[in-house]
Amino acid sequence: QEQPVESGGGLVQAGGSLRLSCAASGNIFSIKTMAWYRQAPGKQRELVAVITRGGSTNYVDSVKGRFTISRDNAKNRVYLQMNSLKPEDTAVYYCNSEPSSFNWGQGTQVTVSS
Repeated sequence: QEQPVESGGGLVQAGGSLRLSCAASGNIFSIKTMAWYRQAPGKQRELVAVITRGGSTNYVDSVKGRFTISRDNAKNRVYLQMNSLKPEDTAVYYCNSEPSSFNWGQGTQVTVSS
C-alpha cells in the first residue's frame, strides 16, 4: 500500500522557517485531498493543513498566517512552508490523504528552540 515519504525537518530557532516535502508515487496521489499532520510528544496526532486536488486549502487556527500548504500533482509532491516557527510547533510531521488512507510514513522531526 502507498506510503508517503516526508523530508525537510530539522532544528530551528523560534522565528525561523522550514519547508517540508512529501513524496508519494502513483496516480492515487493526484485524485486525493492531501494533508499535513503532526504529533507532539505525549499528544495525539492532529491535522495541520489540508489541500484539495484543485488547490483549496484550510489550516488549523494555530498555524494560520504562518504555514502554507501546496502541491505539485505532476510530481506527486506536497509541501508545507512553515514560517515564524514557535516552540509549540515542535512535533513529528506526517503527510497523508484526508481522510488518511495511506500507510503512515516515518514522518520528519521539527524541533523549534526558544
